[in-house]
Amino acid sequence: MLRTALRNVFAHKARLLMTVLAVMLGVAFVSGTLVFTSTISDAYTKSSEKGFDHVDVRLQPDDDADEGRPGEPPPLTQDLLDEAAALPGVKSATGNVAGFAALADKDGDLVGDGWSTSGANYYGGKDGKAADPRYPMRDGRGPAGPNEIAIDAKTAERTGYGVGDTPRMSVDGPVLEPTITGVFTTDDGNVAAGGSLVLFDTKTAQDLFTEPGEYTEIDLAAAPGTSEKQLRAEAQKILPAEAEAEALTGTKLADDQAREIEQGMEGLRTGMLAFAGIALFVGIFLIANTFTMLVAQRTKELALLRAVGASRRQVTRSVLFEATAVGTVAALAGLAAGTGIGAGLRSLMGATGQTVPDGPLVVSPTTVIISLAVGIVVTVLAAWLPARRAAKIPPVAAMSSVHARASTRSLVVRNTIGALIAGGGALMVVAGTTADDGKALMGGGAAVLLIGIFVLTPLLSRPLIALSAPLLRIFGVSGKLARQNAVRNPRRTAATASALMIGLTLITGLTVIGAGISHAIDKMATDAMKADYSVSMSNFTPLSPEVEKKLSGLDEVTASSPLRSVPVAIGGDEEDLTAVRGDEVGQLLELDFSAGSFDGLAEGVPAGGGAAKAIVDDDTAEDEGWKMGDTIEVTYQDGAKGALTVSGLYQGNEMIKGIMLDTSVVDTHVDKITDFEVWLKTDGGESDAMKDRLEAALGDNPAIAVMNEEDVSEMIAGLINMMLNILYAMLGMAVLVAVLGVINTLAMSVFERSQEIGMLRAIGLDRRAVKRMVRLESLVISLFGGVLGIGLGVFLGWAAGELISASLDTYALVLPWERMGYFLLGAALVGMLAALWPARRASRLNMLAAIKSE
Repeated sequence: MLRTALRNVFAHKARLLMTVLAVMLGVAFVSGTLVFTSTISDAYTKSSEKGFDHVDVRLQPDDDADEGRPGEPPPLTQDLLDEAAALPGVKSATGNVAGFAALADKDGDLVGDGWSTSGANYYGGKDGKAADPRYPMRDGRGPAGPNEIAIDAKTAERTGYGVGDTPRMSVDGPVLEPTITGVFTTDDGNVAAGGSLVLFDTKTAQDLFTEPGEYTEIDLAAAPGTSEKQLRAEAQKILPAEAEAEALTGTKLADDQAREIEQGMEGLRTGMLAFAGIALFVGIFLIANTFTMLVAQRTKELALLRAVGASRRQVTRSVLFEATAVGTVAALAGLAAGTGIGAGLRSLMGATGQTVPDGPLVVSPTTVIISLAVGIVVTVLAAWLPARRAAKIPPVAAMSSVHARASTRSLVVRNTIGALIAGGGALMVVAGTTADDGKALMGGGAAVLLIGIFVLTPLLSRPLIALSAPLLRIFGVSGKLARQNAVRNPRRTAATASALMIGLTLITGLTVIGAGISHAIDKMATDAMKADYSVSMSNFTPLSPEVEKKLSGLDEVTASSPLRSVPVAIGGDEEDLTAVRGDEVGQLLELDFSAGSFDGLAEGVPAGGGAAKAIVDDDTAEDEGWKMGDTIEVTYQDGAKGALTVSGLYQGNEMIKGIMLDTSVVDTHVDKITDFEVWLKTDGGESDAMKDRLEAALGDNPAIAVMNEEDVSEMIAGLINMMLNILYAMLGMAVLVAVLGVINTLAMSVFERSQEIGMLRAIGLDRRAVKRMVRLESLVISLFGGVLGIGLGVFLGWAAGELISASLDTYALVLPWERMGYFLLGAALVGMLAALWPARRASRLNMLAAIKSE
């Protein structure tokens, strides 16, 4: 039986090729994901370890410390640095200052898009004249004054900057044009990953990022004979009694960073593996279809084996052995292809500027084992039902192959079960829209619904494909034959269409949800915005208050207000207040007040002391039990106590909510005044000329975004579309597997109908008509799967939207008709492309040979 199974594998190489390709694609996605994420994780981990080579102990602010005041813990002081340098066992002590620094290239574009561009200090010792061993200079010297910087060598290579150049840059808004005095090399992981690092002298860095005499971190190097643990024990003795700082060893820092990198990769890995799982799930239909047809075609052969003594178990094992052989070949090919995909994804990141640290391609034993296991197990499981069906073929069936046909009774049973499963799944989905925590219920219901529809698809195929009859009549005999062929074997049609249905269900559902979220966020952002322009840093880091001062001084600006996030403590919990300019915010912001108004915000704290006025969104007020006129006790960042009186209640949303008050109330209590956004009203309203004028006033700063209402809407839509395009690309693997399924089904259908096609040719159907018949059959099956997928996708998108609307008031169902039309056209294109080879094969059949075939 094993020899027979092997001969069958080699005898049906062409038929099994599509199955091998489907499994290979799924395994390639799995192995490629594991190789890519392991390679990136390993590269970042090793790079981060290099970054801590010169650090034995680091002193840093303790974010978890309970200081009894809101906001971030204070930076470390010069006194602490001096004490650390004098500790026994310390070879050297270095004070670090770091923050965001956006550098523009020679074309004025932001290097690294601002997300991974950072600034730090070149620590020249206490007198500022020593060399910083962390940043050895390749060219020139370190910065030594307020208008000098040094840049890393990789940024210099990418931008073409060198010693003596004066690039434009920004830290928190205003444009700076310092002179480059040096180009340095570094093992910094962010730089290795495509970011940029700009160095200032320590005093300048403190002016920009902290305060004079303050550091964000202090690094200690141990003297020979002193261990990390010993040095850490000594360092802990000088930490502030309030536990506002902590001492960590270099090993602990490297381990923590490696763990963070691994956790960051985990989300990416899980997401990509989920899409690989979808591709494999779709592949199961193709595999099951293939083995079902192979078994049907070998009915006489299997029955004869039974007649000469083979047991049912032997027949089952022979089919499963074929599946194991196919799965093993596919898994090995998928592993090889996945390794190439992993390397390609890494290269793609480099081509798009998102480079990663240097390192080898990592193909771990776990990746190999998982890839082989996935390929073999998926194939064997998909072939199990056909194998059981093969074992049930009685020996008497050797006289005829009619046993392979499905009975009407079996279809009735299948349709009944399918209807019950689909109905139960739909009810679960609908129930999930109103349940308190309906995500799990809805997710389970969606899976049950898809299974039910798959079981029910043979029943649905007849009426839905019948709808195409009027259109197919245009093509005469070819069209009529195509429709009859499509419904001749409803199970096969169902399995073929279901693979495409699943891919389009997910794509359509995600598109509907994305369109609704984009509309909701756009409505939140634009409905409340009476201002003509919104100004912020391009990567949404804090903005210098100098920006608002500069813009408000322009003659064309009639009203302006910063939006400042201010941390306070209320009842022991930390909250963020939004500070605005109370006398002008009413001209810039449209809020739906249920009580009170903006009036009185600009009064600030009464001259004799007392409570300042503040407005609160309805949800926060309800949660806290606040009403109009109530007093809120707050503790500011500097530890001072204050009181706020509720003078207005408004309807908030995800973008504008919480407590809002005048800037004058809080500015004296924060460590450093920063804005996260500035809103402007201009004389004459929005115009290209006005936008250019505002940008010019800011020095055409590439780090600052000046946006009108249309720009805000386009930015939101762009982010949603970018996410959808990534998801489309990943789901494209499942659609590709579905295409292979259509090709496979048609090719086997042509083989089965060889005699029939020969007779049609003999009675006058020409080659062109035969091609048209096969193509139309493929088109009808693909459109059937497309219609089902789009319909299910809209239903599931609506249901998910109902859950989202519970937390996003502005969410509404938006049906993207244009995109759904493209999806349907895509399904039609899939059908046409998939039929090219089977149609050509059918048209080239020899009439006499086909008529004599069995």
